[in-house]
Amino acid sequence: MARGRARVAVSILDADHSNMAYAIRRAEREGADRFHIDVMDGHFVPNLTFGPRMIKGIRPRTELPLDAHLMISEPLAYMDEFIAAGCDSITFHVEVEPAQIEPALRKIRAAGRAPGLAVKPATPLSALEPYRGMFDIVLVMTVEPGFGGQEFMKDVAAEKLLAARSYLTHKPVEGEVHVDGGVNRESAEFVGGLAVDILVVGSVLWIKGRNMGREIRLVRALADEGYQYGLNDGKPPIPRDAMVMFAQLPRHLAWKFMDDIEQGGIPAIPLRGSGQFNPDGARDYDLLVPASAEALTTERHRADRERYLGEAAAWRTDYIAKNGVKPPETLRPDPNRRRANRPASDSPAGDSPAGERPGS
Repeated sequence: MARGRARVAVSILDADHSNMAYAIRRAEREGADRFHIDVMDGHFVPNLTFGPRMIKGIRPRTELPLDAHLMISEPLAYMDEFIAAGCDSITFHVEVEPAQIEPALRKIRAAGRAPGLAVKPATPLSALEPYRGMFDIVLVMTVEPGFGGQEFMKDVAAEKLLAARSYLTHKPVEGEVHVDGGVNRESAEFVGGLAVDILVVGSVLWIKGRNMGREIRLVRALADEGYQYGLNDGKPPIPRDAMVMFAQLPRHLAWKFMDDIEQGGIPAIPLRGSGQFNPDGARDYDLLVPASAEALTTERHRADRERYLGEAAAWRTDYIAKNGVKPPETLRPDPNRRRANRPASDSPAGDSPAGERPGS
């Protein structure tokens, strides 16, 4: 698992198509965070590439997320196939026939995958406005879609990348801005300074003799450095996968508080941790939230946390009054332990294997 904030999605457009399984294994071994699969129909863009069958063949080869980028004219017509193929997220272009967009986004969401919308260099971000709240990914193209190896459009990145975040306010943690096109070590620091989450890196990784792993690490590091000095006052970015404890509560209250927090788009995880033992013998659960959202969670739920802590104290008092105090789970006798540890000589004759005497 990579540290830091930025993540690299390896595009397989320029990989060796004659041995895609090896290409996938190699990129994963070299540190790819996910895979970006460019699907082109020869109509929406002047090139023809992969389809759902290719994705279905890739899916068993890796457990990393598969991001499908559909550069096709009729995404809705083929959406069921791409969902069935095993994509973790599916992004298509806002420039397609408008009647398709909302039903396609809803279909992706209903399947439990992350829906996304992509914008070509000439398309303003305002084209996303009618669909606000329906997508979790904004993919900004910094080349004209269709072919790999093009020059990075710095002016497009400067205009759109940071502004794209405003279309993801409903997903304060899990919403992602992707940049696709001409991303490499030369452009990574610049786009990182514009708060990009996912950098799609392609042709530069597949150059013969190039150290793919070093390139991936370098792109990530430069993007994080751009964020650190461009947007974060010189402080290193909070690692994307870091979690912090927000509260310790009895199980029934931890789950309720988790639901409250997640209604606002912040993921929360209750885990059995280091909390106090309750009178029912069970430990409190640690309720974890992403470190990057700790300040936002506190801002939204400080009063809720105090209320739940008060409910926990009242529940403990009431439980003791009605039931007394049970020993902690770790100190309770295990009814199976004595039987498992019983010496063979103590076993009844009927428990002995056929043909053997007890204790033999």
